[in-house]
Amino acid sequence: MLLSPISHPLHATVRVPGSKSLTNRALIIAALANGVTTIHNALESDDSAQCVESLQRLGFVVGAKHASPRSEAERDASPLRVVGLSGHIPSSHAELFVGNAGTAARFLTAMLTLGHGEYIVDGDARMRERPIGDLVDALTQLGANIQPNYQSHSASLQGLSLPITGHQLCLPLKVIASGLKGGVTRVTGDISSQFLSGLLIAAPYAQSPIEIILKNDLNSKPYVDMTIAVMKDFGVEVEREGYSRFLIAPQCYKAQPEFMIESDASAASYFFAAPAIVSGTVRVENVSRDSKQGDIAFLDVLQKMGCEVTEGNDFITVGAQHAAPLQGVDVDMRDIPDTAQTLAAIAPFANSPTTIRGIASARVKETDRVAAMCNELRRVGVTVEEYDDGLKIYPCDKIQSATIQTYNDHRMAMAFALIGLRAEGITIDNPSCVSKTFPNYFEVLESLRI
Repeated sequence: MLLSPISHPLHATVRVPGSKSLTNRALIIAALANGVTTIHNALESDDSAQCVESLQRLGFVVGAKHASPRSEAERDASPLRVVGLSGHIPSSHAELFVGNAGTAARFLTAMLTLGHGEYIVDGDARMRERPIGDLVDALTQLGANIQPNYQSHSASLQGLSLPITGHQLCLPLKVIASGLKGGVTRVTGDISSQFLSGLLIAAPYAQSPIEIILKNDLNSKPYVDMTIAVMKDFGVEVEREGYSRFLIAPQCYKAQPEFMIESDASAASYFFAAPAIVSGTVRVENVSRDSKQGDIAFLDVLQKMGCEVTEGNDFITVGAQHAAPLQGVDVDMRDIPDTAQTLAAIAPFANSPTTIRGIASARVKETDRVAAMCNELRRVGVTVEEYDDGLKIYPCDKIQSATIQTYNDHRMAMAFALIGLRAEGITIDNPSCVSKTFPNYFEVLESLRI
């Protein structure tokens, strides 16, 4: 997809889809709850579809509340109806495919330990490279029986001695479930916060209380806060000591007749950032600084760079003017790593270098995002220094024409498309990869021209 620069200051209003992170948490918690939950503004994308399909394969009733044919606008507004079964998993055997959805892979693996039977969890080629061993170790400490599914994984097991444990373990997995006993478990927090979130979501249905102790510092802390907030929305309380210790007593999630999903703050970041590149203003609706989503803090980064942020009850407007040059920043993004690519895309237009730190965990996302950002910035002529946990980006007076490689990573496509709003000759390879979380992204991006 060849992008055309926008030659005038922006004056646009957009709306982005529902939060992927909130949608997948709500889907699984609703399935574990004690009745019917109707989820509004749920994300419709590859990631959420794979979560829905997995729940359906497990025997849960999950579907649109209105099944009649609908227009695109009506489809996006249709609520999802989830029939929860109080922690019971209907099917005793199922094979689940999660694509490259990390939340679905980690949350479903923990959830399946509550069942009774044998389940397979598998994903695409990249998901088979993304670590899950620390979650398996933590669940094993609580009495779970989870094994590598050797038959499905034979090709990727070549050259490795068995059994595979710890960081080496990836999908596919076989969960041999007979309920989760409970007790004390220790889990790492520096690879993925989804390990801790998966444990928390499943914990209320263990046979005895669960105590979770973090073995090291936790990355992406706001995502754990989000998990606990959604659990509380469904009636489950978590005792905690900061981010080091969590205690969950046996409880039951209470179905919510109406549960509203916020618009995705990570997706909103691209439109918050657009004025920093083109100038003008963009208003994003159905978002608030009071969001459960940690990525709303990306607004603080933009303010440090010189952008103006205006907040309303259900919208946020970001503005920037060419007369006030964009300033480079030095920022630790360990708590908001999904917005690092957004910052990387606007950093070359600043008047001083930008340093992004604390994102070592981004190397085990949909791609090695640190390496990918460095590769693609260099491709368009930007000078970059790569570190183990981040990168330093220097201002660039002349962006070169190039085809941006996306590595099948939706965030690479969405973030680096922003460069094409100002620079000539920017082409996005494999733009369809945005279907993972934002299927109509380029349509919304194009609306900025109006």
